[in-house]
Amino acid sequence: MSTYAIGDIQGCFASFTRLLEHCRFDPAADCLWLVGDLVNRGPRSLETLRFVKELGDSAITVLGNHDLALLVAAEGFGKRGRQDTFDDILQAPDREDLLYWLRHQRLCHVENGHCLVHAGLLPQWTTARALTLAGEVELALTAPGWRKFMANMWGSEPAGWSDGLAGWPRLRAIVNAMTRMRFCTPDGIMDFHATGGPDSAPPGYVPWFDAPGRRSADTTLVVGHWSALGLKIQPNLLALDSGCLWGRQLTAVRLEDRALFQTPCATEEIRS
Repeated sequence: MSTYAIGDIQGCFASFTRLLEHCRFDPAADCLWLVGDLVNRGPRSLETLRFVKELGDSAITVLGNHDLALLVAAEGFGKRGRQDTFDDILQAPDREDLLYWLRHQRLCHVENGHCLVHAGLLPQWTTARALTLAGEVELALTAPGWRKFMANMWGSEPAGWSDGLAGWPRLRAIVNAMTRMRFCTPDGIMDFHATGGPDSAPPGYVPWFDAPGRRSADTTLVVGHWSALGLKIQPNLLALDSGCLWGRQLTAVRLEDRALFQTPCATEEIRS
C-alpha cells in the first residue's frame, strides 16, 4: 500500500486524473491524502468532488478555505467571489449529497508521524492539540445547528489564539489558522493580507512553519494553500501547492519514501 499526498486540485480535474495515472494509483490498494481546496477557480469542480467522494475510504481529504467557501455560498451566506467557479456543484442534481459529504470531512488528520491540514498550525499548538481543536469545528459543521456556524464562520478576528476564546470567535480562529494562514508572529498573531512568497512577510511576521519554538515541529506537516510558496520539502514539512491553477504543476508525494510525482497544468485549466 502506498499513500500519495496531493496538493490543491481546485477543480483541475484533468490534471488530477493525469497525476493519478502517473502515480499508478490503485484505489483498491493505495490511499490519497488531499490537502483541501478540492474545488473552485478551476473549470471542473463538480467532477472533482464526485470523483473524490466515490473513492470512499481510499481518500482522506481535509477542508480548505475554498471548500468552506462553497459550503457558505450554498447556504446563501457571505459574499461570492468574482472568480468562483463552483456553480456547477450548486446546480447539480446531486448537490445535496455532495455538500453533505463535504461538510463531514475533516479539518485535520494525524497518522504515522504526519499531520494533514490545509494551511498550517499556530506555533503554540502541538499536533495532538490541533487535532482536538479541529474536532470542535468538525462537530460544529455536522451538528443540528450547523447553518448558524456557516453564518458566523467568516472573518479575520480574532487574529490570534487564546485558550479562553469561546463560541464563534473560538471556532473562527481555528478555521483561520488551519485554512487561511500563511504568516504569523512568533506568538501566533496571524496576517491575512500578505499572499506573496516567504519574502513578502510583513514586519514582525514569519512564515508559520518558521515560527521559533513551533510545538508541532516534531511532526511532518502536509499542507497546501500557499501557491506563491510553491513546492517546499523539508524534514518536517511537505508544502504541496505547486500552483497548478496558475499554469505550473500539480504535485504528489508518496509518503513512504518521499518520491515526487508532478504533471503540468492542462491548458484549459490555467487562470490568467
